[in-house]
Amino acid sequence: MSTQSRRPRYTTAGPLKMTAVALTAMVLAACSAATGGDTPTSVKSRPATTTHPTTTTSSSTTTSTSTTTTTTPAATTVTVPGSSQKFTTYPPVAAGPPLPEPEELAPFPGNSPGRGEGQWQPAGRLVGGKPAVYETTLQEPGAPGAMSGIAWMDPRLLSATLYSGSESPGHGPWLYSAPVEPAQAQTLVAAFNGGFKMKDARGGYYDYGQTVFPLVNGAASFVIYANGTATVGTWGRDAVMGPDIAAVRQNLTLIVDEGQPVPGLNPYDNYLWGSTIKNQPQAWRSGVGVTADGALVFVAGPALNIVQLAELLAHAGAVRAMELDINPAWPTFATYSPVPSNGLASASNGTDLLSNMEGAPYRFFEAFWPRDFITMSARPAPSP
Repeated sequence: MSTQSRRPRYTTAGPLKMTAVALTAMVLAACSAATGGDTPTSVKSRPATTTHPTTTTSSSTTTSTSTTTTTTPAATTVTVPGSSQKFTTYPPVAAGPPLPEPEELAPFPGNSPGRGEGQWQPAGRLVGGKPAVYETTLQEPGAPGAMSGIAWMDPRLLSATLYSGSESPGHGPWLYSAPVEPAQAQTLVAAFNGGFKMKDARGGYYDYGQTVFPLVNGAASFVIYANGTATVGTWGRDAVMGPDIAAVRQNLTLIVDEGQPVPGLNPYDNYLWGSTIKNQPQAWRSGVGVTADGALVFVAGPALNIVQLAELLAHAGAVRAMELDINPAWPTFATYSPVPSNGLASASNGTDLLSNMEGAPYRFFEAFWPRDFITMSARPAPSP
């Protein structure tokens, strides 16, 4: 997705085995000690302005993390006039050969498969004539009849962007914030919710050159690289700060690691995994993970405890995964299918992953929307 046409918006080494409890204790200790990755000064609120930003361009570099090697595109620094606020943007990287389609998912033991269950269907606009998102539903483990939605996203065809809000993470201004504007709607394929409010996330938030909250070693992190690819991992182990990092959204600790639910997950621990309505362990929950070949998988359902969420993500192929937001109002995943296919994504051509999601496709197009979210947009066609 092109970032150069967007103006800043103002809004009011081998992995270690640990239990979820031990990991969270480490994160809490890190928070109290105010430690983490490379962390510039926190963002402060600033008044609105209508003047255009100035830009400078730097050369491209190649950098690596503990698990990923990426080529960093040439960066453009966007400066908000009248302040020291600067954001780093990158030109879109062309699409590559698509990943193989995801394999059909078998039902969990004890569940009889319903019609179409576990069978992937293309969703959203095509990218270069090929599906970039596939969706399916699956009955939750140990809960026959309770249906969750699963989405699979191809990072070779899609580029991720973090949108920030006035409530989460708070502060501002932001390079990207609701509503999704026409320049970005031109390529929007899918969008989904972010994590907890930062007071509950036990992690940090890094937004295109700005550290809003210090990044915490050990925290589960949704990491977006400068080339638009994204991953999920433990900060300090699977990803570290460098010039190839565009944005990081942290939330709690991993719930899937090495392809398995993390040992020690307790469905009744609302302190670790978020307060639910009437403190019931079965609640609307969402999560995102990364597969061994780099695809992203998103899961959401109306009656999930933390163990079931982790089991679904691992069953869908995630090697590492994290919980995102919970409770009825927040979990949302929408795909967009404009007609013609190169038209603008909008609320009218959006479809929710599950029909009973409270978050309709329009929320990402509303200026009032105060929470962070992630968009997945079509990469441009490669040069002939």
